[in-house]
Amino acid sequence: MQTNTAGKITPKARHSPMEHPRHQYPRETEALQKIAERCGLTEQIKWGKPCYTLDGRNVVLIQRFNDYIALMFFKGALMKDPENLLSRIGEMEAPRHFRFAGISDVIRLTPKIKAYIEEAIDLEKSGANVQVKRPADCKIPDELQTKLNENPDLKTAFAALTPGRQKGYIFQIAAAKQSATRAARVEKYAPKILAGKGLND
Repeated sequence: MQTNTAGKITPKARHSPMEHPRHQYPRETEALQKIAERCGLTEQIKWGKPCYTLDGRNVVLIQRFNDYIALMFFKGALMKDPENLLSRIGEMEAPRHFRFAGISDVIRLTPKIKAYIEEAIDLEKSGANVQVKRPADCKIPDELQTKLNENPDLKTAFAALTPGRQKGYIFQIAAAKQSATRAARVEKYAPKILAGKGLND
């Protein structure tokens, strides 16, 4: 898609608004690309980002954000990660981020990056898949369940949401450690649920 500005047609940016274009992290991107390629993966551009595949199957993706650049492992939830270097991405169950603040991190962690990519390749070769939970398998936080029981309209609206949107609310509310915080999140999200919207809509 293109946009027309002052009579000039300019291509629309292919990266997410949350991400920075490649020129923001040129050295980090190039270093990560070389590591992935040396592990025998094939680079393809998907979603406007360097994606590394094995026999056409996605293994790892380079993503750039405000404060860091990251490798996103598509099946990161299955990786061992003994040093807790991987981070969960919002409410997503399968992928995980390996984040770097700058080129010094990439250089220092190169042996670990290579080991993690090789583990991801082995997982892909094994055919292992992340078992994604259905909303019915996720325990609804007590604070949300209480509100649903008290408000029939909210209960109906929540039941009408897609499974992914239901899980988004369940995980986000349950992530709070204090009951008061969970209850406050229920109150905050109730209007969006009633409007049939997801957490990030």
